[in-house]
Amino acid sequence: MTADLIDGKELARQLRGRIADEVTRMRADDDVIPGLAAVLVGDDPASRIYVGMKHRDCMEVGIASRMVELPADTSQADLDALVEELNAADEIDGILVQLPLPDHLDERRIQELISPDKDVDALNPYTAGRLAIGDPTFLSCTPYGVLELLAHAGVDTVGANVVVIGRSNLVGRPLANMLTLKGRDATVTLAHSRTRDLAAVCRTADVLVAAVGRAGLVTADMVRPGATVIDVGTNRADDGSLVGDVDFEAVAEVAGAITPVPGGVGPMTRTMLLQNTLTAARRRRGLEAPE
Repeated sequence: MTADLIDGKELARQLRGRIADEVTRMRADDDVIPGLAAVLVGDDPASRIYVGMKHRDCMEVGIASRMVELPADTSQADLDALVEELNAADEIDGILVQLPLPDHLDERRIQELISPDKDVDALNPYTAGRLAIGDPTFLSCTPYGVLELLAHAGVDTVGANVVVIGRSNLVGRPLANMLTLKGRDATVTLAHSRTRDLAAVCRTADVLVAAVGRAGLVTADMVRPGATVIDVGTNRADDGSLVGDVDFEAVAEVAGAITPVPGGVGPMTRTMLLQNTLTAARRRRGLEAPE
């Protein structure tokens, strides 16, 4: 392996330490404890594990965590009413409704119902619109984590060619917008399944981000020597292990820096949710961020 490893676990640990310190100061100086509400509808095993991890993350840094579990047959009206209740709850600064929802529930409606000032998952169309015009409120957690990883690795995006593979509303689209903000100033190509000669497009990248959800999609011949490769994909291999969208062993021989799966972007996604919750608590009360 020739590429430098970008360690998301270690960076997440450092950032959580800073978040915990700020939560402690906020509690002591302002008598405020940031609060996150996570809503789980149904009993999807993966969702249950993920919500449980977020709950433990909150406990670790001192954020108050409220978990609301609802049966799979919960009606749209009942879920709507719960979101409105959480919108009105002063002790709740961030609201997360775990996806996917059961088929009979309208995910977009729920995203639109969450108050923009508590939209720590950054899925409300208002939040996405503010990002699109260059005046963001909250940053989507996974793309936010990618930006932090690039900064930590010393990757300068100003003027850089960045190729993002994948155009989802969770990762690809918001990340492309974030990378073009003032101060980031990247030249971004948003590639996808209909991109002509994807390999050739990828080879133009100083930074290549794979966010498709297809194991081994990015091979060594698609990577320009010395490029930074960020693997957002999380796929389950035949043996049950987690693998990314990048052929890690082969690409690591070509790239200048690379994130592993697991241990790369994943820990950062959960950490940036904590950061967004802290930011929401501060903004809702007109508190200044520490220098």
